[in-house]
Amino acid sequence: RGYVSEAQLQAALAKQAATPAGQPRPLLGQTLVGMGALSHEALDQAVAQQVLELQAALVEANRNLEERVAARTAELEATLVKLEEFSQLKANFVANISHELRTPLAQIKGYAELLAEAALGPLTAEQTDALRVTLPAIERLERLINDLISYAAAAQGGLTLSLQSVSAAMVIMDVVGQAKVKAEKQQVALSHAFPPDLPLVAADHEKLHWTVAQLVDNAIKFTPAGGQVVVSAAPDGRRVRITVRDTGIGIPASRLADIFEPFQQLDGSSTRRYGGTGLGLSLARRVVEAHGSQVEVNSQEGRGTAIS
Repeated sequence: RGYVSEAQLQAALAKQAATPAGQPRPLLGQTLVGMGALSHEALDQAVAQQVLELQAALVEANRNLEERVAARTAELEATLVKLEEFSQLKANFVANISHELRTPLAQIKGYAELLAEAALGPLTAEQTDALRVTLPAIERLERLINDLISYAAAAQGGLTLSLQSVSAAMVIMDVVGQAKVKAEKQQVALSHAFPPDLPLVAADHEKLHWTVAQLVDNAIKFTPAGGQVVVSAAPDGRRVRITVRDTGIGIPASRLADIFEPFQQLDGSSTRRYGGTGLGLSLARRVVEAHGSQVEVNSQEGRGTAIS
């Protein structure tokens, strides 16, 4: 603004730089005043003008920031609406396809059972062997379709609970009993542990049983031969904590959150090797959260996983 010349400014900077070590360096304006290159009035005027300019710049920056935040918020809200619409469309699609699959599957299962019972005539040994392989495959397909229907119902807000007093101990023993055959087939030691005075819980018996069964099935599936799966329960305040612990392949820390995403397993190789839709844990978490609780996962890759 013409208060000082270029030469005066350079001289003031040089004088500042010559300040002895250990002494406080004077401000540039003070140095210019001390040299007689600038009056106190001019310095005050320059400082006041700079403060006003900085204030105006700050107001403008805040206004621009507010506009950008508002625009970004609007974009995020629009994206969220689209994601919700897409999720609903996906759930509707899965529900429609699953129900369409259920009808022909029921017919296939019915005739296969009639054939297995020789109700439609005697079978050769080869035909009997073929049915022995076919019937478990039909049952597995039926379970997959039921999982799809359950997922679609939950995603559409159709997950309702019928709460009653439930013995968590009885649920665990029943699940372990049903899973024994699969565990023995895979050479996995399956056991349970809980205190004799385990209290009753307010829960939907059917959905709680299904959830524990899913966790146990997953644990057995991902535990190599010679490993162990233990289903335990213990009082936890006003709740009962049920834990399924295995000595299986474990989960990488960076992928823990992914296991609850529907239609997803850790990677393509896992999907090909272990099978499944990737819906079990997603549905299990929905059931647990519908009961007002949460699922916790602790895992070490190569050493096992505990889900509570």
